Amino acid sequence: QVQLVESGGGSVQAGGSLRLSCAASGYIDSTYCMGWFRMVQGKEREGVATIDSDGTATYADSVKGRFTISQDNVKNTLYLQMNSLKPEDTAMYYCAAARCGKRAPGNTAGEYLTIITTMWGAFGYWGQGTQVTVSS
Repeated sequence: QVQLVESGGGSVQAGGSLRLSCAASGYIDSTYCMGWFRMVQGKEREGVATIDSDGTATYADSVKGRFTISQDNVKNTLYLQMNSLKPEDTAMYYCAAARCGKRAPGNTAGEYLTIITTMWGAFGYWGQGTQVTVSS
C-alpha cells in the first residue's frame, strides 16, 4: 500500500510563496508518476503539475513559470514550490501517485492533465490534502 501525507499549506498575501511537501511511504517504482492537484469546494479537481521518475515535469498553463514540482527520492518526498501566488491559487492541494500514462503528441499540457486527473482519480493513491489560502 502507498500512503501520502501533505504538509506546508497556509495563508499568504498575493505575491508570496509557499512550499508544499508530500511524504510518501510504501513501494513506488519507476513505472509511477507523481503530481499535485487542487480543488475548491463544489468544483472539479484540477491538475497542477506532474513529474515522472526521471524528473520530467508537466505544468498547467495557469501555474507555468510560477510553480516548480520536484522530488527527493532519498527522502521519498514530493515538493511543490509556489511563487508569485495569486488569489485564484486558493484551494485544497492534494498529492497523488499512479502508474504513468504517455502524453499524446497532439495534446496540450492542459488536456493531458485533465485526462490524468480522471485516470488517477480512479486508479491512483491520494493524500488527505493541505489548504492554501492567498489573500489580496
